[in-house]
Amino acid sequence: MSIRIIIAGGGTGGHIFPAVAVADAIKKLVPDAAILFVGAKGKMEMEKVPAAGYSIKGLDIVGLQRAQWWKNVFLPIYLVKSFLQVRQIFKSFKPDAAFGVGGYSTFPVLRYAQWKGIPTFIHESNSFAGKANIWLAKQAKSVYVSGHGMDKFFPNEKITITGNPVRSSIIKNDITKSDACATFGLNGNLITVLVVGGSLGAKSINEAILNGLSKLKAAGIQLIWQTGKFNAEKYQQAAKAQQNIRASTFIHEMGVAFSAADLVVSRAGAMSVTEITLLMKPSILVPYPLAAEDHQTANAQYLSNQDAAILIPDHQANDLLIDAVIELGNDSRKRQAIQNKLSSLGYRDADQKIAKDMLTKIGKIVN
Repeated sequence: MSIRIIIAGGGTGGHIFPAVAVADAIKKLVPDAAILFVGAKGKMEMEKVPAAGYSIKGLDIVGLQRAQWWKNVFLPIYLVKSFLQVRQIFKSFKPDAAFGVGGYSTFPVLRYAQWKGIPTFIHESNSFAGKANIWLAKQAKSVYVSGHGMDKFFPNEKITITGNPVRSSIIKNDITKSDACATFGLNGNLITVLVVGGSLGAKSINEAILNGLSKLKAAGIQLIWQTGKFNAEKYQQAAKAQQNIRASTFIHEMGVAFSAADLVVSRAGAMSVTEITLLMKPSILVPYPLAAEDHQTANAQYLSNQDAAILIPDHQANDLLIDAVIELGNDSRKRQAIQNKLSSLGYRDADQKIAKDMLTKIGKIVN
């Protein structure tokens, strides 16, 4: 008995990669399942989803502008257009269910599905739920969340705690630190720090690292540095002058990079926090302060409040980050204590749990 599922959302890797992981899990349970992704035109899902082997349709949709509110004058036009596009996609594909992971395209797709009486399912990856997911949850069959405390956003009877789906290439990587460091041309005996700020980059983190390169070198610390796209040339030119740094715009083998790292410096997007937790990597988190509802701070506080990470506010990164990296890098006992805390916090196999629950609730597999 085949099944047809639309998966909506994207905008960032934190939405796209979990969605692909769930799609893969669905295909393992129902190999002949037909899966169609729907994303926003011009966003990274239009490239990443086909690269993962799935078809995707793009919508002419934009998100709510909180900082530049006057730009929202055209939002109703985009919404109407996107709903018309969604209607055509549904008429052609005829889905049995719709699954939303967040991002611009989630709302029109799941709202239209609910109007048509098609079962909808939501995954909320953050510790602070987005408004669209809160609205959609009222008519959804299930809301999959990353951890406890989400009943303040969603009806308790609809919540299933699954954790966040993570790419298998990251979790199922058994390469040793020495071999992983060798992949990047680094010394496996030195303290290694993985610095990531997302595909676009994180200015506060990158500037702090740039200003502290000589201090890090003097402390015997080496870096794997994902600079992101913004000002990449400036950061990478500075890195070339150092033997202890490997800088690139994007790290494709992120599982290997995590294996090389003794600690991680990162923004606090949901997937970054999940990967850090599941891999039990000591981390210094610098939340992006302009994220919707300041959800990155909530994500970081989830770990820092349990002594499972160090939180540095964005505006203090330049003053505090380098010293914090050196202190944690030189304190093996503190790193071990953080790892011990992280060991009890992660939820594994989220992709399989979501796929099985969704298929069971629409009667396509028997539990």
